[in-house]
Amino acid sequence: MTGGAAGTRAISTRMVDALPSGRAAEFRDRDLPAFGVAVDTSGAKTYFVDVRGERIRLGRHKTVSAGRARRLAAAALAGKARAPDPPPPTLAELAIRYMREFVLGRCKPATVAQYRMTLENHLLPALGDLPAASIGPGHVADLQLRLGDRPAAANLAVATLARLIDHAAERGLVPDGANPCRFARKYRVRRRERFLTACEFRRLGAALDSLEAEARISPHAAAAIRLLMLTGCRRNEILTLRWDDLHADAGEIRLRDSKTGPRTVPLSPAACAVFAETPRLAGNPFVFPGRKPGTHLSGVFAPWRRARERAGLEDLRLHDLRHSFASRALALGESLPAIARLLGHARVQTAARYAHLGRDAVREAAARVAAGIGEDILLPAPPPGPSGAQARGPDPAPGAAVKASAARIAAAIGEDILPPGGAATDRSGPEKNRSCLSLRFIQR
Repeated sequence: MTGGAAGTRAISTRMVDALPSGRAAEFRDRDLPAFGVAVDTSGAKTYFVDVRGERIRLGRHKTVSAGRARRLAAAALAGKARAPDPPPPTLAELAIRYMREFVLGRCKPATVAQYRMTLENHLLPALGDLPAASIGPGHVADLQLRLGDRPAAANLAVATLARLIDHAAERGLVPDGANPCRFARKYRVRRRERFLTACEFRRLGAALDSLEAEARISPHAAAAIRLLMLTGCRRNEILTLRWDDLHADAGEIRLRDSKTGPRTVPLSPAACAVFAETPRLAGNPFVFPGRKPGTHLSGVFAPWRRARERAGLEDLRLHDLRHSFASRALALGESLPAIARLLGHARVQTAARYAHLGRDAVREAAARVAAGIGEDILLPAPPPGPSGAQARGPDPAPGAAVKASAARIAAAIGEDILPPGGAATDRSGPEKNRSCLSLRFIQR
């Protein structure tokens, strides 16, 4: 055997855990010389026993304990039983271990639900009964082909399978470096471009007003949708909001948790106005209470469907409000780092996906920049001042800059979804305009 024998010692679980990897070697037990453990170049450790010139594999380390392997070896040497190789784990068995050892302890509930759905709907029906080590690139190609009409689901299934196999390889349950997904090519998924124009913001705001006035949607659902428009927050960041998370004096929301961890969301005067008119339910800590005592709204799907149908925006998704907040920020000249902070992205690169939504804004910005440069290179420069340069004030603090950006964006959106003028309108009159959000709250 390559590497040769490396000596004898008492084999125990602790001893095998500490064995070096990187080269092939064998280690024999001091008290039972026919019993040993073999380490291959990948670091996998396998118990064995030599019986009458024949080597019998007893199982992988951690799949079989050192104590059990020793007992199997003794039984084989005594002729009481032949220790068979343990059956290779199936993909279904590895999936159970992966969920228990990794997903349930490290992922958020929505991610856990996504893993369950992918495993139960796609991976386990197709590959669950197969030994994991026998799954090859052909199986992965067949899986992609079956899901070809749903490219996003196909990509997610392959990515989940790859993580599952890697997790098993780290624990020695499948051969290392044999992931069948390494040659799979992702389907190209076309990102959907949909964001609200100023006119569509006005239509959606008017639809919320009229539906609320008709008691077709609750004040809490209407307020939640307005805050999604005015803050750019994710749906659950708003629906799970507690009154204790709202710090009106500081003009911000302090989220206990989000997709990227705890974060602070600056509040504009328009958003503060929504909170000021949102009814507070006694005994419930949540801003948007659910039907059961002490719970929050689990969703606003029915109110949202009514609002978008009333506004004539049937193709609009709730998450498109977040895209629209980003596109309005681009139109106002906000930078991608500022937009990333406002949206709670951990990386600026994530916010870059919104850049394509503001093509007109980019063209206008390019025109403004070129015009400014043109004034410098085509017209005589003004005489310099006494110091040769214009004095510049100190840069604002980062937190103040983010709050100012949030206020500018929400003010622009608020102009579209809030009523004109400075006084509240009367819903009982012939013109049913917005009275829920009057400008007197915004001007405070």
